[in-house]
Amino acid sequence: MLALAPDEASVKAARGLVAPAKWPMLGADAAAVWGECQGSGSKPYQTQVDLSGPAFRCSCPSRKFPCKHGLALLLLRVSDPGRFQAARPAWVDEWLASREQKEKKKEEREERKAHVPLADPKSAALRETQRWERIEGAVQELQRWMADQLAHGLGLVMADSLEGWRSMAARMVDGQAPGLGQRLLQAAERVRQDADWPEQVMHRLGLLQLACDGVQRRTSLPEEVQADLREVVGWPMDRDGVLARGDAVEDAWSVLGVVQEQREAKLVERRVWLQGQHSQRRALLLEHAYGGRGFEQAWMAGRQAQATLHFFPGAAGLRALCSESELLGAAHWPNETLEQEWDRIARRVAASPWSSTHPLVLRDATLERTATGWRCVAQGRDLNVRTDEALGWQLLARSGGHPVHLAGEWDGEVFSPMSAWRDDLAAPLWVRTLT
Repeated sequence: MLALAPDEASVKAARGLVAPAKWPMLGADAAAVWGECQGSGSKPYQTQVDLSGPAFRCSCPSRKFPCKHGLALLLLRVSDPGRFQAARPAWVDEWLASREQKEKKKEEREERKAHVPLADPKSAALRETQRWERIEGAVQELQRWMADQLAHGLGLVMADSLEGWRSMAARMVDGQAPGLGQRLLQAAERVRQDADWPEQVMHRLGLLQLACDGVQRRTSLPEEVQADLREVVGWPMDRDGVLARGDAVEDAWSVLGVVQEQREAKLVERRVWLQGQHSQRRALLLEHAYGGRGFEQAWMAGRQAQATLHFFPGAAGLRALCSESELLGAAHWPNETLEQEWDRIARRVAASPWSSTHPLVLRDATLERTATGWRCVAQGRDLNVRTDEALGWQLLARSGGHPVHLAGEWDGEVFSPMSAWRDDLAAPLWVRTLT
């Protein structure tokens, strides 16, 4: 049981709770152990352990898993089993039932996979070859078009001439490379928008050219880069393929932030940024819901969940899938320095230059409102901040103008906050509300 403890401090704290007087209610059966531990508040903490895991759940705000109450409950069960007489309460029944239901769904999914007939390898290889041929044709057309645009000069590009850019983006969709079309539209959106728009447009066109070069010599590139190219052109691995072959990492994952944005009239995109407590790995769950439908799983910034993530192949190593998760408690916030954060991003961009959005944690950051917009100062570095005006003022009010820790998205130019916290508070100080 002590081997389950996250650190020695948790063991010491748990031993201090191995006293019957601290537990007004204790119970156990063959499936679980439960109890109520009196803390500093008026309401005792509800602690429970599923012995089949073992799996822990506690209503305390601890960032550790298992918490000291879960460890103490098991130690007390061994040292004084006669005190565990209470009947199983409803809150234990509900938790065990939810775990059983999740396990049943998992078994059903595995059974369905086992009965899915295997595709003919020859037919699948032929379809893949045919799609790559269409993509290569689209890439050659895009390269010729970009060469023409640069030969005439970006200075001649006006708002009314962007229709040609949109038509070329549609051609990429026809060529089964929708990702290239989307990136071309993103470049078009920058035309004559800011003083440095030529630099921004050239940067995006340069990444498009790099992708075109990569497609044409993809067979000579490492497998991870080939996987990135597939995603860039809009042809990522399907869900079943990721679950079957992706790198699986089981951990207690803290939710750094949740961003939900309207992409089209009926399409909503949700980005959930996570960090593993033990692996220290960052992850992105990128999901879409259409026509008012909700998302399969609920994620809240500042919370932690036990889950196994299956990572998409690729050099960036961020995007992942989560088939199921179990809520644990308060998040275990990162503690990296700004230098470590920049090093993470630099390595990721070097491995996959098409990575455009990165998780970034700023410790001891001060948010400021300037004449031109928002900015934050963290460890001697100024960063431009993009945020909704109302959310910016909310964050400034919650922080009181004092330094706080921020987690957000970095796109290479501006920082978009998702959550804020202080070391002395278990709950987040501020979270970005969903739009």
